[in-house]
Amino acid sequence: MRSMAQVKVYGLKENLNPVKERFSEIIHSCIVEAFKLPIDKRFHRFFSMDQEDFYYASGRTEAYTIIEISIFEGRSVDSKKQLIRLLFENIHNHLHISPQDLEITIFETPKSNWGIRGFPGDELQLNYNVNV
Repeated sequence: MRSMAQVKVYGLKENLNPVKERFSEIIHSCIVEAFKLPIDKRFHRFFSMDQEDFYYASGRTEAYTIIEISIFEGRSVDSKKQLIRLLFENIHNHLHISPQDLEITIFETPKSNWGIRGFPGDELQLNYNVNV
């Protein structure tokens, strides 16, 4: 069973708002490639922050962006590393955000911790696979 990936993206609103649609396309293509998800499984939320609400370490620029990805447990270490590498490469190449300004976290939880379409996640019958 594969699950969708729930994605949250945080950044300064002046930098994030103009590129949200393109950012979503890039993230989705990377997830589809690394996790072999169906193309129609896109669940992204953008949190455009005011400067006074978004603190980050020195050495980062105003392009600093955080990506959090929640998934069912079961993906291989290799597929998660592939996703991280694809995100760094594609976001840098297409949005010109340096890897220094990008942080990615993948949160894996048991299927039973999810509630989707009226069912606990471990009771869902999905038409795609988690173990990639």
